[in-house]
Amino acid sequence: MLGIRLICSISLLFATIDKYTQFMLPFWLLVLWQLIAFTVPWVCLQLNHKYYLLGEIVISGGLCLYLASFFPAAYLSFLLYAFLIAANSKQQSYYWSAPLVILLVPVIFTQVTEQSDFWAILLQFGLAYTFGFSFHLLMVNHQQSEIIRDQNAVLEQYLSQVERITLAEERSRLSKELHDTIGHAYTALIMGLETLRPELATTAGTERLDSLLLRARQSMDEVRSYVHQMQSPQEELPLTQSLQALAQEFQEHAGVSVRFKAFGEEHMITRPAKSTLYRCLQESLTNAVRHGQATAITVSLRYELQQTRLEIQDNGHGTEQLRDGFGLRAMKERAAHVQGQIAVYSQPGEGTLVTCTISRPIDTGDEVIRLLLVDDQPFIRDSLRIILEQQPDLQVAGVAENGVQAVEQCRQLQPQLVLMDLDMPHMDGISATKIIKQTWPHIPILILTTFEHTEQALHALQSGADGYLLKSIQPGELADTIRTVYRGGTLIDRGMSQKLFAQLNDSRTIPATAAYDLTPRELEILQLVSEGLRYKTIASKLYLSDGTVRNYASSVYLKLGVRNREEAVQKSRELGILR
Repeated sequence: MLGIRLICSISLLFATIDKYTQFMLPFWLLVLWQLIAFTVPWVCLQLNHKYYLLGEIVISGGLCLYLASFFPAAYLSFLLYAFLIAANSKQQSYYWSAPLVILLVPVIFTQVTEQSDFWAILLQFGLAYTFGFSFHLLMVNHQQSEIIRDQNAVLEQYLSQVERITLAEERSRLSKELHDTIGHAYTALIMGLETLRPELATTAGTERLDSLLLRARQSMDEVRSYVHQMQSPQEELPLTQSLQALAQEFQEHAGVSVRFKAFGEEHMITRPAKSTLYRCLQESLTNAVRHGQATAITVSLRYELQQTRLEIQDNGHGTEQLRDGFGLRAMKERAAHVQGQIAVYSQPGEGTLVTCTISRPIDTGDEVIRLLLVDDQPFIRDSLRIILEQQPDLQVAGVAENGVQAVEQCRQLQPQLVLMDLDMPHMDGISATKIIKQTWPHIPILILTTFEHTEQALHALQSGADGYLLKSIQPGELADTIRTVYRGGTLIDRGMSQKLFAQLNDSRTIPATAAYDLTPRELEILQLVSEGLRYKTIASKLYLSDGTVRNYASSVYLKLGVRNREEAVQKSRELGILR
């Protein structure tokens, strides 16, 4: 179209030079008019097509009309402009540009020039406009085909990544199942057989026991090898290399510029957290191209002291009202599982910024946490001892079979944290928790039980327990939870917390209790919540992660029997907990 426009201007310039003696206007003024007719509408076209249409009709049409008033054949020069006007009309502008070009302009040319065949001029301008409209449809079809091809490339890339991640998650799930079921079963079997050794006095019995232990340990090694083999090569890559490979692959397939930058010293990160960051980057890249029509994306991975932060900034269209679609909800749910959070900022013309932040576990250094294991099943105690003492900062200082022994062991050993079962003879875990908390309130107690009982969980938390977990938890997560609770945190199994809140939603009737046993840290969080501070602000103020603050708040709500912060503040003031 720029070439057509150039042809129009050059032809008019030659006509002006050839006939300049017949015009009333000075030659330089006609040349200036032609220069304006060439540049102004073209500049307007880059800004707004409506301004272009008006500029083309008034400036270029006026020039053609002036020339035609001196030599009638000059009206033919407007045919190319009619073609351009139709080719650049969009949406509703056809309703007024077509009548102007096809009907009004021929009438004006017929009145000003010596042309008397109005219908011939109308037919010529109509055909020129029709050809321009057809050219416009070809351009739109070409652009849509390009968009469809680009979208197909993005979707193929997305499907490939989804398939890869799905397979990785399934391998991870199966490896966890093997580890949590067969692996723990073999561990319990080995420990159970070891406890029989003193009771076998004969040589044959000892040999038989050694044979069983050897077979069990060999089977345990086989399970470990299966778990190791099921890990994909992608999972073995460091986080930086994994995200960089994803960005490069997306750039090649989607045809957009993806710039990847990493800041800070890379530190170890858990597999669920790594998977969360990977999926966040994948979803953000796809959304930037599919919905934002972005052409350039910047990915920043920042290893900070207390957190790992991933930022994805694109130059797309942006939007004021961001829809919380399936992909965004899935990202937020994944981040919540690893005590992280997703933030999205988007404004029209500014693109979209997606930030995924995951708290970094704090290194306890050379400090060793002394534990007391309370469980009525010997092989469970032995298995937990083996699992926990593999961590260099965890030490099992003592064991107890029931609540009575747990209280006595706390008196003698003064452990730094208690792992407490619930269903035990003589004295259950809830009663023991209440006594220990009344006598030694500084000792954290982490409930570790087999089954999900919402009433027991609620009683345990109201008795002063600092956490509630199921025995199906992975050893690595259990160790991290122990460290978090030891540092003053409160953690509740995610599935159990959902059931507890569901119970609160179904019924506001909670068993009354005289003492809510809020810890000093929980009281501090409650006080800051009552001041109207957001979780993120509280986390920054207390040097905690946002997920840890949310866990504290959830524990406070459960102990008080409320559903949200407003009810917690109101009830706390009614009870006199807050001033």
